[in-house]
Amino acid sequence: MEIILKTDIAGLGYKNDVVAVKAGYGRNYLIPQGFAVMATPSNRKVLAENIKQAAHKVEKIRQDAFDLAAAIGEMSLTISAKAGDSGKIFGRVTSLQISEMLKEKGFDVDRKKISFDSEVKMTGDYTATLDLHKDVKHKITFSVVGE
Repeated sequence: MEIILKTDIAGLGYKNDVVAVKAGYGRNYLIPQGFAVMATPSNRKVLAENIKQAAHKVEKIRQDAFDLAAAIGEMSLTISAKAGDSGKIFGRVTSLQISEMLKEKGFDVDRKKISFDSEVKMTGDYTATLDLHKDVKHKITFSVVGE
């Protein structure tokens, strides 16, 4: 079953993508939740017209994402967390903490667009990926230090 996504869905696609999914997933979850519509010929024509009209706006959003990635650059963050003698931290470092640290530095990145390359369980250096746009992925490094 082919559907047209109305929103970005992690692991599936981005807004206005035409993707193939299993019939039950599309019919019972994506379409009732408002995340997608059936890819009928009429919906495809509407999609093509919307993409044509929004091309300029999309290019501006894409350029803003590139500018944000360039402004962040090779930034390195330091996060302090309670840790034991062996370096294992109590709790965990979350995308919300990274988002708040970036906000303090003047960059507004939604926590849902931050993912970690590996689990953060020990003190040390890690990398996180910022999904700023479907064409713009930016990596930042952060250090976890014990309190």
